[in-house]
Amino acid sequence: MQIASNTNTKNLPLDSSGRRGWSHSLFGCFSDCGTCLTAVFCPCIVYSKISTRLDHLNKNGSPHPSGGDACGGSCIGYTATCCIGVSCILQTIQRGNTRSRYNISGNGCTDFLAACCCHVCDLVQESREIELEENSYGKQSY
Repeated sequence: MQIASNTNTKNLPLDSSGRRGWSHSLFGCFSDCGTCLTAVFCPCIVYSKISTRLDHLNKNGSPHPSGGDACGGSCIGYTATCCIGVSCILQTIQRGNTRSRYNISGNGCTDFLAACCCHVCDLVQESREIELEENSYGKQSY
């Protein structure tokens, strides 16, 4: 019997390699309209918030106190790479980091395809995965 943990709050089944699927579908981005709209018009903000929330969880084992930093180094870096058309590389790396934390199946190729083909859906899916863990600590995510 598998017991739900902070990184698998939906108690999703694990495959033979001990990995699981995403808690939310890649194309379920409209179920979080606020994040979806922000990702459409200002993806750098969503990227930055995901980056700082994930970093805080990794370092402190608790949710980011303010729900992540919207503007900062991650936001500037994402904007700069977006201007030259390679922001999908940063998203691919971040998606891999998210998959690693939550023990989600996939690989760099699938991460790259998600980041390139639907960067908005990718950002929303990652944000929602992190939100599940944050909520499991009894803290409202932002």
